[in-house]
Amino acid sequence: MSFKRVIKLRECTRSMFLLIFLFCFISCTTHKLPVREITIERDGLVLAVVKAEIAGTSEERTHGLMFRKELPDGEGMLFIFESDQVLSFWMKNTYIPLSIAYISWDGRIIDIKDMYPHDENSVSSSRSVRYALEVPQGWFSRSGIRVGDVVGNLK
Repeated sequence: MSFKRVIKLRECTRSMFLLIFLFCFISCTTHKLPVREITIERDGLVLAVVKAEIAGTSEERTHGLMFRKELPDGEGMLFIFESDQVLSFWMKNTYIPLSIAYISWDGRIIDIKDMYPHDENSVSSSRSVRYALEVPQGWFSRSGIRVGDVVGNLK
């Protein structure tokens, strides 16, 4: 094979990988998830409302809030799973600090934990849960939300 053909083949290969990367990046960043208003209550009183994107498929849950540069207070992402299980999240490719609430099948908050940008250590629920809600770090405490409160409008 001639030197010119090798160079041309390398250029074509690089161009192909660049196009594939751009296609994946554009499709990941332009895919809009459904949004739902989630209420958080204690003793029947609404403490806060979160405008949450719904990640219900495996692909949506895997991508989560990766590559986001900001997440305003009062917004987040609700991860919905088909069955109860011990959940573990990490912050690979996630640029913003987050707090996560692990939520049981009946809407009760079981755990609230903080997560830090690019930390690849798993942050796990203390027991089996059905949902996880990620919000800007500290939002739960700033809103007076604690373990035992109830999250509504999950389904």
